Amino acid sequence: MIVKLLSYYSALIKKSYLLFLMSLFLNISYAQIDSIQYKPIKLSLNGFVDMFYAYDFNKPQTDYRQPFFYNYNRKKLFNLNLGYIKFSAEHRKFRANLALHAGTYSRDNYAAEPSVLKNIFEANAGLSLNKKNNLWLDVGVFASHIGFESAVATDNWTLTRSILAENSPYYLTGAKLTYNPNDKMEAAIIICNGWQHIQPVKGNTLPSFGTQIKYKPTDKIILNWSTFIGTNDPDVSRRMRYFSNLYVQFQLSEKWGLIAGFDIGAEQRFKRSENYNYWLSPVLIARYAFNNKIAIAARAEYYHDENGVMITSPSTKGFKVFGLSSNFDYYPTPKVLCRLEGRWLNSPEKIFQQENKLSNNNFCLITSIAIKFSK
Repeated sequence: MIVKLLSYYSALIKKSYLLFLMSLFLNISYAQIDSIQYKPIKLSLNGFVDMFYAYDFNKPQTDYRQPFFYNYNRKKLFNLNLGYIKFSAEHRKFRANLALHAGTYSRDNYAAEPSVLKNIFEANAGLSLNKKNNLWLDVGVFASHIGFESAVATDNWTLTRSILAENSPYYLTGAKLTYNPNDKMEAAIIICNGWQHIQPVKGNTLPSFGTQIKYKPTDKIILNWSTFIGTNDPDVSRRMRYFSNLYVQFQLSEKWGLIAGFDIGAEQRFKRSENYNYWLSPVLIARYAFNNKIAIAARAEYYHDENGVMITSPSTKGFKVFGLSSNFDYYPTPKVLCRLEGRWLNSPEKIFQQENKLSNNNFCLITSIAIKFSK
């Protein structure tokens, strides 16, 4: 279906170009033709590099720090977390993005993808479906509609991602219909290949679905509710998964900001079961900007996954973790961000590796330099 849609869109775009070239060649002007279609295409090139160093005081014996993290998940080595090059084309009636990436994020988070697909950060094309250009259909690989944190560090208030962000989709593959009735409201419906998959799970023929409603009553408040319905299993063992992400973001003053989020999910214990395994996670982040160069942030979070739906725990009592973190941000220029973060995690059970044993606590210091560029 996606291939047919892309072929259809490609044909439409080629047809528009042919008509445009013919009108130039013949020097014919039609007042009734919408001139917007012949506006020039805006081409852009963007890039991002995020280097980091992490010191884990538990000194785990594995190469990675924790199995449930997908960003900054190495220790005692300078590493590239994420680097990408992005090509974009933008027009009033269509748009396209292609971004290729590398780094420990791509190796960890795309581990289930075939090798040829592991380096795709974005690959999508979209068409405007009405004259007002407030109804768009985008098809391909695109950023997930879930959560307030992205894979790009400079978009987030904290250096590391919350546990809830690390264990919900960063990207989806499928089709997304987005509607903006006004400047305050955005709604989207998504059909996709599953819970963070470019290539669908082998043996699964059921598509997954998502929704998003984002409301901005003022410039200082964002309310967002995102959902996911689908499965991460083949048809023979299909367990339905239902997920809800809710967050609100406040700009309390010129210097103070606050984000409160809550995730909850449920998955069938087995195919056609009426019993479900649940997981949930609340998070609270506060940020204070001294000026346009220096800011600090603090985060409190809790993640409860007693049955190991999202995170497998060495404890028979599941994954129950409370966390605190604090970070310092410095912008030497608007496109360069230097950060330092301390992060402490605590569990009532001994689940964190500490050298050759397990511990209730984990503490890590992480520093990074992230650079954005555009042309």
